[in-house]
Amino acid sequence: MSTQANNPLHGVKLQYIVEALETHYGWEELGSRISIRCFTFEPSVKSSLKFLRKTPWARDKVEQLFLRTFPTGIAH
Repeated sequence: MSTQANNPLHGVKLQYIVEALETHYGWEELGSRISIRCFTFEPSVKSSLKFLRKTPWARDKVEQLFLRTFPTGIAH
């Protein structure tokens, strides 16, 4: 059995997660929920992806917020 079998984010791209959260909350609310500079100072998807790919603790927080916001893993 694959180690990814129980991972609800398996196959979900980080860009999709960031864009879905930004669409749902907006940058200001996203920055208040997860206090990281890429969400609070001149936020953009590109700068957020660059930071989150290098910073595992921040990526984990973003992924957890995505799972709480969209329990099925698919944003509508």
